[in-house]
Amino acid sequence: MSAKRPPLLWFNIFIFTSSLLLALVATPLYAVSHGLGWEHLIWLLIAFSFTNLSITAGYHRLWSHKTYQASSILRVIFAIGGAFSLQNSALHWSSDHRDHHKHVDHDSKDPYSASRGFWYSHMGWMLRDYNHETYFDYKNCRDLKKDKIVQWQHKYYAALAIATNFGFPILLGIIYSDIVGMFLVVGALRLFLSHHTTFFINSLAHIWGKQTFTNKNSARDNGALAFLTFGEGYHNFHHLFENDYRNGIDWWHYDPTKWLIKGCSWIGLTEKLRVTPQFKIEKARATMLLQNAHQKLHTMDVNPSLAHKLEQDFESLIESMHDYYDSKMQLLQSKKQQILKSHELELLKHRHHRLKEQFKYQQQMWMSDIKRYA
Repeated sequence: MSAKRPPLLWFNIFIFTSSLLLALVATPLYAVSHGLGWEHLIWLLIAFSFTNLSITAGYHRLWSHKTYQASSILRVIFAIGGAFSLQNSALHWSSDHRDHHKHVDHDSKDPYSASRGFWYSHMGWMLRDYNHETYFDYKNCRDLKKDKIVQWQHKYYAALAIATNFGFPILLGIIYSDIVGMFLVVGALRLFLSHHTTFFINSLAHIWGKQTFTNKNSARDNGALAFLTFGEGYHNFHHLFENDYRNGIDWWHYDPTKWLIKGCSWIGLTEKLRVTPQFKIEKARATMLLQNAHQKLHTMDVNPSLAHKLEQDFESLIESMHDYYDSKMQLLQSKKQQILKSHELELLKHRHHRLKEQFKYQQQMWMSDIKRYA
């Protein structure tokens, strides 16, 4: 006999159903009958960006993972934007998310485990009271319980959610003489888009994409999802290096959340941005390439010596990689602290350049092996 399912959360069901109907039925009908202007689209984009960045930069990278520190002004803005997004308080959201990282893919301990299927991880977990017992004391968020802004938002979350979700659209409606239109676009349509693009990180980002850095969990890297989720789509990297303020680590990666956090550091609103050492990143990437190559070699009728050579080249790559990044750190510290004489610094630069060339050569050998054997 199957266990009794938890009770339905009717308020959540009402929010998701009503926002869907208003966004996909009422808004198009209103657009056809009354028309919508550029002001509706512009404010939709502003409100959508405000709510989603409050979740990604605030709820996620600031409060859940402590990847950087933010000023009180920025934290208040994120708290208001988080209430506007209708994804519960920062304390509640962070508690769920920390459990997700601690128990990723575990059917009962991960609040939105992808192993239970797309529907469950996308929004099914919020339609029934599956995780009621975890919300009594928020014991995994003791640090956030000391944050006055987080506690203020948690205490007044309902009032803030009502004030923002009705107040902002109505105020814009008064300004532009179209209360209904602004309520449908900036209220309902924005909420629908904000919800489901955020939910994609729990669902699609664990199904669709590449496991670039680790295969120990279901998280994937996906540039298309990054575009929809303000940079959160590089999810495989994030699950391995969750304390990094970046998700997209390369300059071409679309990660507006990273750009916002970094930009705010230039004007004193953020500080102590945490970054994963490049050696760890490159080692993880190379390790995954090795694992994938081994899997392919096992399915091919090849000489066993090829796999052995692949291992040898991998070890040589990691050794040269370690030496290169170690010399790079020494050089940067020496320049910063100005502890070496000019000739000593030149010797250090020469050594660094030699190790860099050696590392490049090992990388080329390694990638050649990967292409040949895998």
